[in-house]
Amino acid sequence: MTVIVRFAPSPTGLLHVGNARVALINWLFAKAHGGYFMLRYDDTDQARSTEEFAEAIGADLSWLGLVWDKKAWQSKRLDQYAAAADKLKADGRLYACWETPDELDFKRKRQLARGLPPVYDRSGLHVSAADRAKYEAEGRQPHWRFKLEHKDVRWDDLTRGDSHVNCTSLSDPVLIRGDGTYLYTLPSVVDDIEFEVSHIIRGEDHVTNSAPQIQLFQALGAVPPAFAHLPLLTDISGAGLSKRLGSRSLADLREQGIEAMAVNSLLAKLGTSDAIEIRSSLDQLVDEFDIGHFSRATPKFDPNELAHLNAKLLHTLPFSQVAPRLAALGLEQADEAFWDAVKANLAGIGDAAQWWPVVAGPITPVVEDGAFLAQAAAVLPEGPWDHATWGAWTNAVKQASGRKGRELFHPLRLALTGRENGPELKLLLPLIGRDKASARLSGQIA
Repeated sequence: MTVIVRFAPSPTGLLHVGNARVALINWLFAKAHGGYFMLRYDDTDQARSTEEFAEAIGADLSWLGLVWDKKAWQSKRLDQYAAAADKLKADGRLYACWETPDELDFKRKRQLARGLPPVYDRSGLHVSAADRAKYEAEGRQPHWRFKLEHKDVRWDDLTRGDSHVNCTSLSDPVLIRGDGTYLYTLPSVVDDIEFEVSHIIRGEDHVTNSAPQIQLFQALGAVPPAFAHLPLLTDISGAGLSKRLGSRSLADLREQGIEAMAVNSLLAKLGTSDAIEIRSSLDQLVDEFDIGHFSRATPKFDPNELAHLNAKLLHTLPFSQVAPRLAALGLEQADEAFWDAVKANLAGIGDAAQWWPVVAGPITPVVEDGAFLAQAAAVLPEGPWDHATWGAWTNAVKQASGRKGRELFHPLRLALTGRENGPELKLLLPLIGRDKASARLSGQIA
């Protein structure tokens, strides 16, 4: 069997880390099995779907490296959904219902008041010709429900194990609204059939939906795919994530300087027993992937953990990989020596820009003890300077001043960098150079 999975976002908002986790797991599953990953825009909600959000979703997935093998838009496939609806109507599985929203709400409240579950009573199956004519004369348009078989639907879930839903406890789901637009269920199943989706990997909030969808697959003459329902990602407090609330959108993370592979390294392992460690490529995550490692426990997204991973990843990146991005920050003259000097102190690559003036100038030195700095300047070695220069010079300063430890090093750092702390001075000093170092030790802006 060829493995085909799909990530099916609605382009009604920006992707957050919870959405990204589902997309990533689908992609890794497909690639681990030599299969295909499909991006499908579930954009039948034309009132809220926008091209801008669709483009943003594509940009987010591309940033993560989750390249799709096929792309489709539900809004372009309405004829296929209409044909499926006609078949269901002809087979007696899709029936018209004429209740208004207020009437349905009244029914639900009455059932609850009687201690009964608010399950639709299938009144639509018993509408007389006279009543139908009356409703049509009133200008009512019917909504259409899928007639469920009242039985237990079972499947072997790849993450939850043996799963089942008793459909006698469910209302017949509405597939078509009164205005003729489709809800999620019918287009999704029709697309999964046509595109031969083999596995549906999604959040556990869809578990109950799976039973009607399995029946719908069967009603349309198809074998249902395999299912895997993952526990939903929450924030560190246990609250759910939401596109509408802008919860940790990928766009925000990207703007904050978070690296894509830091996100991938974290999201690929959250909810598993695997150690969360930095991986430099998606290929490594594919080699390690096993959907059986995901547990039923609720995974929590900790931005501090992501920031820690991001910093660790930056510290491993070679200059060749970051050079174009440094240039985009205006650091066209930055070289490998600069990158090697500062990378261990970066939380995001954008932080490199704050260290460039320390090397290239000008900066305003912080002078705490002018007499001591004059002693230090007097023993500055001649060039050329290398990584050994800092140690040789500070030993000379120690001999001349009698200082040691923080009393020795801190005033030198303040004068040379204008900062309380930062990259190792043995790496920065050769980049600063003798002329700027001498000027800064004398209190000059250089």
